[in-house]
Amino acid sequence: MLQPLTQIQKFGQDNLDATVKALGAFSSNSQTIASETADFARKSFEQTSATVEKLLGVQTLDKAVEIQTAFVKGAYDSLVSQTAKMSALYSALATETMKPYEGLLSKATAA
Repeated sequence: MLQPLTQIQKFGQDNLDATVKALGAFSSNSQTIASETADFARKSFEQTSATVEKLLGVQTLDKAVEIQTAFVKGAYDSLVSQTAKMSALYSALATETMKPYEGLLSKATAA
């Protein structure tokens, strides 16, 4: 009679431990994502501001088109790079958050 109760308590403790680990992984990865997002927004703002300043001092249409083209190319390259980086960060978030739960179901069915 006591053995099933002990198994239920052990399973509950394992679940609690896994949840605490998962929340820790979620928290640290979320902070990394937030920091990366803020850095990207700051860099984008700085690049846009610098481009606007250059455009304000332009004397010819050709130079304005050249500056705008360079800005768009740089913004696109930056966005593609940031998208790949964020994809990796979100993948790590999901993987590390779910990692503590691996094997819990098999432990429960084996017991």
